[in-house]
Amino acid sequence: MEYNQCYFKKFHRDEFYIMKSSDIIKDVLSDGDMVEIVVRKTASKRKETRSSSESNETECVIAEDEELPEPASFVDNDTSIIDVNGYDLTLDSLIRLGKGEAQLSLSEETVRKLHETRSIVENIVEKGYVRYGINTGFGLLSKVVVESEKLVELQYNIVRSHCAGIGEPLAVDTTRRILALRINVLAKAFSGCNPGLVEYMVEMFNKSCLPLIPAQGTVGASGDLAPLAHLAQGMIGEGKMWSPKTGLGDALEVLAANDMVPYKLTPKDGLSLINGTQFICGVGAEALQRAKQCLRTTIVINAIVLDILEGHTSAYDERVHAIRPHAGQQRVAAALRALCNNTKYPSEIYQQEKHDVQDPYTIRCVPQVVGITLDTLNFVEGIFTTEMNSATDNPLVFGAGEGQDIEHADIISAGNFHGEYPAKALDFLTIAVHEIGNMSERRLERLCNPTCSNLPAFLVDSPGLNSGFMIPHCTSAALVSENKTLCFPSSADTQSTSAGKEDHVSMGGWSARKALTVVKNLENVLAIELIAACQALEFKRPLRTTEPLEAVYRLVRSKVEPYVKDRAFTPDIEVVQEMIEKNLIWDTVAQYLESDPLWDEF
Repeated sequence: MEYNQCYFKKFHRDEFYIMKSSDIIKDVLSDGDMVEIVVRKTASKRKETRSSSESNETECVIAEDEELPEPASFVDNDTSIIDVNGYDLTLDSLIRLGKGEAQLSLSEETVRKLHETRSIVENIVEKGYVRYGINTGFGLLSKVVVESEKLVELQYNIVRSHCAGIGEPLAVDTTRRILALRINVLAKAFSGCNPGLVEYMVEMFNKSCLPLIPAQGTVGASGDLAPLAHLAQGMIGEGKMWSPKTGLGDALEVLAANDMVPYKLTPKDGLSLINGTQFICGVGAEALQRAKQCLRTTIVINAIVLDILEGHTSAYDERVHAIRPHAGQQRVAAALRALCNNTKYPSEIYQQEKHDVQDPYTIRCVPQVVGITLDTLNFVEGIFTTEMNSATDNPLVFGAGEGQDIEHADIISAGNFHGEYPAKALDFLTIAVHEIGNMSERRLERLCNPTCSNLPAFLVDSPGLNSGFMIPHCTSAALVSENKTLCFPSSADTQSTSAGKEDHVSMGGWSARKALTVVKNLENVLAIELIAACQALEFKRPLRTTEPLEAVYRLVRSKVEPYVKDRAFTPDIEVVQEMIEKNLIWDTVAQYLESDPLWDEF
């Protein structure tokens, strides 16, 4: 029988909405939506039943005689432990942390360093020395000295006053990445915060107690102040927080349900929580990772399209690229040689008679165009790896030299919080990956255009009666055009803030958010082109392309049937976009390659 005591509550704009049992998840939820699962009392064996092939949706039926398990931890019991020390966090590790595939720990050496720099702050407080951020106001108010009895209140005030973000809340995995990055920065031990604060944050991370962070409000200097303040707000038991045990609720209640109490700030703690580029890096890391998967995918698609459009592999000849030896160009050409017609994997389609001796640029110049995208992504990853492991707090605490007493320690107010490095890098990424979309849309047009492809118009039988890929091409063109408008570098802009004290900012938060938007759009552009390429292969049968590319065809056909007559495209685009996001396209061809020509060493 249907079990009607299990329901979902969607949190949106400070209100809960009860979701109906008939709601289709993809219709009522978006990325980043917070959902609380409410279960009453007993119940339930679940089984999945598939409705008619037309709707292709999954319905959850709940039956009797089996108890529901206790709410599971967001992190598996078997997950690995990553020791954070501020020096060696990688992009791949950060992505795993965001997905809940690893937990965090602090080594004894890291804790020792934290105590060492903390003793410097405590000495300043005890002696009454005036140092920025410890016993002064902030920004333009840095000239104001705060009395010792109000130093704790000062730290709470900076957290509360900086909680001014607006917009939709960040997704759970994004918040986890930001929290992990902030822990990593503090573990570097140049902030002077209480070691207990970092230990508290590690516990909070491992229990997935995640404060609600609005997406908008940072100018990327002095750090990502507003979003990081919202992160800190949850630690002191204020604002909204999510955990697997509770769903979304008041931070105080969520902490209590996870056997935690609000953290009590001490001098310098509040400021240590909100200075840095962790919002830019937390959002930008996802854009970078997904951009790399798009790059791999576009190479596979191009190899299929080359066969369909009777292209020539001579443009990918190793000798051509050896005399213009950009690393990315050479690697992309090598990848194309491995996937296109070759002695190991011949293509029957390629070996047919060709009608033109020269290919269009969107086939012939792929190594040159996608190559610079590859080099750009490698450059961005280098910037990010350094930034993720950098001390971006202000002020910074430096211990005394060897043999010197604590009086020789330094507190330096500087500018490591400025987000120009990751902001510029993400603007470069946006421009670079957009070119992949530019080329993809043009190849799609050639596939749909019978004068270019020698195939039926819009890749469908009975064109006229059927419209085929006419409107999917329009969707691709619309997304590419949208991406063009997002390519203007936000880091070229600046607005003076804090009454002129902070007179140049990076706008890196917007760089990160729009980079991710461009990459998500690109995934859909590539999904449309890949579906069209597989449809075009139907008109080449019984001839076959290379075995790696046939494997991709089989992967797509496992979810997307050929278009015999018109039907809705959106469900198919969504399922192939998910394949691209999960890197399934490249994983499919990788098993046929001896190595990864894109990222392995030569």
